[in-house]
Amino acid sequence: MKPRVGCVLSIVVTLALLPAFLLLPGCGHSRQVHVDVPPPPPAPETPEAGSRPEGAAKHDRLSGTSEAESADLAEPAIPAGAKPLATETGQASWYGPPYHNRRGSNGEVYNMHAMTAAHRTLPLGTIVRVTNLKTGHTALVRITDRGPFIPGRIIDLSLSAARKLDVYSPGIAQVKVEVMQTPAPLETGGKWAVQIGSFPHEEAAAKLADHLKQRYRTAKVVKFSSPVGDWWVRVRVLNDDRERARKLAAENETPEGAVFLVRLD
Repeated sequence: MKPRVGCVLSIVVTLALLPAFLLLPGCGHSRQVHVDVPPPPPAPETPEAGSRPEGAAKHDRLSGTSEAESADLAEPAIPAGAKPLATETGQASWYGPPYHNRRGSNGEVYNMHAMTAAHRTLPLGTIVRVTNLKTGHTALVRITDRGPFIPGRIIDLSLSAARKLDVYSPGIAQVKVEVMQTPAPLETGGKWAVQIGSFPHEEAAAKLADHLKQRYRTAKVVKFSSPVGDWWVRVRVLNDDRERARKLAAENETPEGAVFLVRLD
């Protein structure tokens, strides 16, 4: 019985040591271990000039600005070599809150971050080039609103346009306005009215409106308040005729405000 037990024990020991022998290097050569190494990432492509970087759309979503909105905030474009159709010089001012997000004269919601401006007599949709005569900076803006209704001022810039033209900090600046494109004739046609104001109290505006209704029976006279709380009177003459509006503007004055000829379209 003992030799048999010893044989069994010998087999067990051999089986136990077998894995260790298998792990020993053989024939004096080290065993090559293969490791799967992932290939390097591809080299980043250089974006073309003017192209949007990858992730820009995601940034726009996070910032709440879409590609269409970004395009709307850019300067309007004009054909290369376009020549000015008309030029005027005067003071520029700018407007932002509380007019921001309110509907403008052209029916669009005013965005003070877009490159737009207000003008009293240029057709809505006109593109003008504005030059700051002190700094030489220029910008193209689209006329979307009416104003400024302050004597001596010829254009009211959006906040973004005012910053580009160095008008934001001083509030006003001497500028040259060149008409580059217009959807309608400058000297003929159009719908015209007279705007009078501003009045600090509604009673004064109402009194003038009643007087004008009695004096000009065929005209449509309305009073309205502005977002800053002052009051205005607007007179629309028969057929919105320019000459009638110009004559009415020359015939009237008020100690509490100024009289302006304004184009409605």
